[in-house]
Amino acid sequence: MREIVVMAVLSMAYAVIYIGGVGAWGIFNAIFGPIGTDIIYGVWFMSAVTNMYIIRKPGCAFLGEMMAAMSEVLLGTPVGVTMLIGAAIQGASSELAFTITGYKKYNTFVLVLAGIFPSLGTFLYSYVMYGFSHLPIKMVVMMLIIRVISGGLIGGYGGKIVADTLASTGSLNTFPLGRERRVRFNG
Repeated sequence: MREIVVMAVLSMAYAVIYIGGVGAWGIFNAIFGPIGTDIIYGVWFMSAVTNMYIIRKPGCAFLGEMMAAMSEVLLGTPVGVTMLIGAAIQGASSELAFTITGYKKYNTFVLVLAGIFPSLGTFLYSYVMYGFSHLPIKMVVMMLIIRVISGGLIGGYGGKIVADTLASTGSLNTFPLGRERRVRFNG
């Protein structure tokens, strides 16, 4: 039960960040064009990474992302309910990084992969849904590269930093991440 409560609180906090990200998305698009979205896209993968890194149970990445998306809808996201499709792709893609390791590794490399995989999944979805095939191939490749970098750095590494920061307060001592930190820092 405590896992669900922590996941719900984190997901609601991310929902607020995600809604703010929609405004930033518009600003970045106005400045950089279609590539602007990809610069900050990794923000939308953070709930999956943070929740899984803290709780470390199969399905946490997917559920954390879906809970954030549902919270976003309840808060009145301008994106609408169709964003639940994107959230499902993000959560499932992030979950894949942990599935590959048998849910046994939660190091920086795996967390960065958990940010990169949804970059690939959402890019494929965006390519089909938003007509990227009509854009110049160089632009499409640039958008993909930037989204992958954003996913790895912001989604994966950023999600790790958020979780590590929370764990450093001692508030996560009963979760796997908190126990791991206690052993690492207390011997």
